Amino acid sequence: MTKSPESVLVEEMTAWRRDLHAHPEFGFEESRTGAFVATKLREFGLDDVVEGVGGTGVVGTLTRGSAIRSIALRADMDALRITEQGERPHRSTNSGTMHACGHDGHTAMLLGAAKCLAEDGGFNGTVRFVFQPAEEWGKGAMAMLADGLLERFPFEEIHGLHNMPGLPVGHFQTRAGPFMSAEDVFEIVLRGVGGHAARPHWGRETLVAACALVTNLQTIVSRRLSPSDVAVVSVTELLTDGTRNVLPGEARISGDTRSFRMDVSVEIERQMRAIAEGTALAHNVSAEVAYAREFVPLVNDAVLADEALATARFLFGDDAVSEPADPMTASEDFARFLAHVPGCFAFLGNGLESAPLHNAAYDFDDGGLIHGARYHAGIVRRRLPASP
Repeated sequence: MTKSPESVLVEEMTAWRRDLHAHPEFGFEESRTGAFVATKLREFGLDDVVEGVGGTGVVGTLTRGSAIRSIALRADMDALRITEQGERPHRSTNSGTMHACGHDGHTAMLLGAAKCLAEDGGFNGTVRFVFQPAEEWGKGAMAMLADGLLERFPFEEIHGLHNMPGLPVGHFQTRAGPFMSAEDVFEIVLRGVGGHAARPHWGRETLVAACALVTNLQTIVSRRLSPSDVAVVSVTELLTDGTRNVLPGEARISGDTRSFRMDVSVEIERQMRAIAEGTALAHNVSAEVAYAREFVPLVNDAVLADEALATARFLFGDDAVSEPADPMTASEDFARFLAHVPGCFAFLGNGLESAPLHNAAYDFDDGGLIHGARYHAGIVRRRLPASP
């Protein structure tokens, strides 16, 4: 029996995805991944394929018809510094690095859409296929923009997808307006005088101060911001220079915060500095606060969110579309593109039984590949309709 073109595409995308999963690369190290992507795009017959954009990014261009409008589709390519668990055949071969967020699937889905659009057309205009490096630490989009992405490969709008564990495969979610939060990172260094564990009064140790500060920082959200403001303050690490019988003279507290508005971010930083200084003073130590903004809020264009939802309903049916999705306090580098052009970011289900993102047991569900490829191609054909 002859296989349908869609069945063949599913098999190809599955093979691509598993190859990428077995060879994960960290941000700005995606040399093999970028070469893999560029080779496939050239095999598909794209009009132009450029490597090394923003370091290791790839941009492919496909034009059909005579319309001057252009649209961009984006996938992220980088992996995480996590040691994979499980014995699946396509397990990571790069020790300590794995695709624990599904970027292998995102890349394979966009490659599938590129092949489909190159073979079948069905649109009038130009499509930019943007394969981005270094999404996980929020630097890849800025690197591509700094390398002239918008000037060298102009487009009027941009669309992206991310898989979502806990959502059934084939289900689609997005919303207009704020969709994903900003991420700020901080480090607070407490300095005193270390000493013998048996004689704490001889020094000015920092561990008790650090423990108090971790607790006090939780009052930023619970007591110092409006209850109507969505925010998260998380301490994720506490390190000292002490040992079993040595009181530490230095303690480092690090973590991150999430919010959806710049004024809330500014207030979190202001309160954090005040709490750190006050806590340090109460414990007779000093405090130094470093605070940086790494991800900006992701805000979907209202018109394009409606277009995305309409495309998903047409392709997947009303029952497979959730509207509106709740805002999420995770962050996404795609937001950097939305500061320059309108666009829409959306979630596709990775299955109810999927391990969480950034988990060592996570794996992308290959059943979702065709849905992502169909959506990418569908949004292009809706936004760049072919002439009657």
